[in-house]
Amino acid sequence: MFFEQIFEEKLAQYAYLIGCQRNGQAIVIDPMRDIDRYEKLAAKHNLKIVAAAETHIHADYLSGLREFAERGVKVYASDEGDKDWKYEWLKGSDNNFQLLKDGDEFNIGNIKFTTVYSPGHTPEHVSYLVTDGAATDQPMGILSGDFVFVGDVGRPDLLETAAGQVGAMEGSAKVLYKSLEKFKQMPEYLQLWPGHGAGSACGKALGAVPKSTVGYEQKFNTSIRSAITEQDFLDYILDGQPEPPLYFARMKRDNKLGPKVLGDFPSPKKMSVKEIVAKGASDNAVIVDTRKRTEFMSGHLEGSLLSTINKQFNTIAGSYITEDQDIYLIIEEDKVDEAVVDLIRIGLDNILGYATPSELSESGVELISTTTIDLGTVDTLMETGGYNLLDVRKKSEYDAGHHPDAINISHTRLLDRINEVPQDKPVLIHCKSGNRASFATALMESKGYDVQFIDDAVDPWLEKKNLLAEVN
Repeated sequence: MFFEQIFEEKLAQYAYLIGCQRNGQAIVIDPMRDIDRYEKLAAKHNLKIVAAAETHIHADYLSGLREFAERGVKVYASDEGDKDWKYEWLKGSDNNFQLLKDGDEFNIGNIKFTTVYSPGHTPEHVSYLVTDGAATDQPMGILSGDFVFVGDVGRPDLLETAAGQVGAMEGSAKVLYKSLEKFKQMPEYLQLWPGHGAGSACGKALGAVPKSTVGYEQKFNTSIRSAITEQDFLDYILDGQPEPPLYFARMKRDNKLGPKVLGDFPSPKKMSVKEIVAKGASDNAVIVDTRKRTEFMSGHLEGSLLSTINKQFNTIAGSYITEDQDIYLIIEEDKVDEAVVDLIRIGLDNILGYATPSELSESGVELISTTTIDLGTVDTLMETGGYNLLDVRKKSEYDAGHHPDAINISHTRLLDRINEVPQDKPVLIHCKSGNRASFATALMESKGYDVQFIDDAVDPWLEKKNLLAEVN
């Protein structure tokens, strides 16, 4: 049996290519939208992808299942869960597909996949037991998707906090508790291959180790160990879950109804800065500056957003750009392809043009700067009563200690809640270290707010003011 775990760092996502070396056939589990990468990997190992499967309707990226289906590859998806969470795009389609219930099996050559219904993270979630039939009739491991991670379990609140299904999280947590009771009965020797690792927003404390065993997680996974009673588990799992990025709701919708078929990748045009400015003036356009925060604050195009091309690029872009906007980038030439892939993975396909950072100062176009201050200055300014203070940390961080006059909105939810920030005074914006606040500052500025960016570490400041003890 051929087995390879494929890691996407920015979304901390694992896909799996599993193949039967006897007949050269392979399957991809939980593919992303840019499926050529999997086909190239398969070809490298003399395999042909004949199937693709998914564990659940994803919230953090667009699935590649439809891309495979449109190329004639057979796809497998869950038919479990309630009527509201089905693969609508497969119903009545002429694609080659099979919908799966608990216990259903299918084969890729000698390799058998057995469906295990494992709801809680989502109503339709399934996992797959994998048996190498060339060696044994017993499974060797489980593809657990977002059910069980290394060190954590899939968060059960997303139907409510991301998809807007009011009152769903407690019921989902109870369902997850029952699924974990079944997990505790699985053989300890099974390898565990999760759908995400550390850095994913699909859990709150995922480990960085790429795989584990069922037995190890039964004994040492903190979330599973909390499940002594149902109430113990609910209290633990629903406490401190981070606010999901704003684009998660759109991913749930699109993966349920069917992502738009990608076809050819977007090919943004090299443009002058003046052309970028002219295009960016449209109500339906956005200029995204991918430089570091210090460079952006020193001088940038008026109305532009900041989304540094690093591990957070997908999250910021997905939370601050809407799907119908035309996107123009300020980006280094050798980073354009990377940005395009990142954006199409979260359904932002209208990437029309770019200019390089070096051209900003040479263009003759006026750049604006953003005032940058430290927290010592904040004390002086807040004492005047002439400023609002915006804390863009997670609510759990805010609850552990905050300035008494601060408004708290997580940076990944700010676009949706921006009207909660008064415009009567200039706004001072902070996070834990300045990183998240830099993105939020650019967004607020682009919406017409008078802002100042706080580039400083907040914990020493709160501790000095004896505010870290104010746990709500």
